[in-house]
Amino acid sequence: MTGAVPSRHHDIADDLRHQITTGSIKPGERLTSEVGLATRYKVSTVTLRRAIAVLQGEGLVEKIHGKGNFVRHPRRKIMYVGGWGTLDPWTAAEPTVRVTVRSTAVPASLHLATLLKVPTGRPLAEYTCLSLEHGSPHGLARIYIPRDLAPAGVLDDDSACREAVTRFAVLGPPPATIQETVCARSPTPHEASALRIGNNMAVLAITRIATDAAGRVVEAALLAFPGDRADAVFTAHHVLNERPTQG
Repeated sequence: MTGAVPSRHHDIADDLRHQITTGSIKPGERLTSEVGLATRYKVSTVTLRRAIAVLQGEGLVEKIHGKGNFVRHPRRKIMYVGGWGTLDPWTAAEPTVRVTVRSTAVPASLHLATLLKVPTGRPLAEYTCLSLEHGSPHGLARIYIPRDLAPAGVLDDDSACREAVTRFAVLGPPPATIQETVCARSPTPHEASALRIGNNMAVLAITRIATDAAGRVVEAALLAFPGDRADAVFTAHHVLNERPTQG
């Protein structure tokens, strides 16, 4: 019984991968157009796109809408430190990292109302934050705060919360408790577009709920990171119950 014959698109992906890993095609460089590559390899554009999709799934190539396919710069691991909701300090300090922040006021959808424990339609402050390294996205956060609890002036001046947002930290005063739900799942269309990843690449998704001492939810954050290079680290502290000494 003979073995399976490798698909043509895998051969093309292997050749392009070799060119990328050996430096023949350098990080940040645009690949030849899909039509041009299809002509070079003597295949249909459908087959060529399947080959490109393999490289996109491996994180070697990213497609920028309207511009073409580009070789990605080598990516460092993204470390999300659980408990207080922050990225590693290098994220804020690294000169190659830039964070864009967009803030607006939105009514609470049913999902957000459930997370924040507020009535549907309640005014919320929404912060959409995208971190980029070498111009390529590596983290997306959508942070929601009841409008009356939002820091003064933030909706008018993004710089008022930029330092906290840069690390995806909790925007308001330190909360009494934080609950984080972590899962790996397929990206939503918005996440796939914002992070420039294929629909076949999983994202590390974190839902973070911050609560004050009175039990009021003061912030809900929906975070998403490319699953191929993100780690979430959580540290548990054991508290000893001290019994009173007998007199």
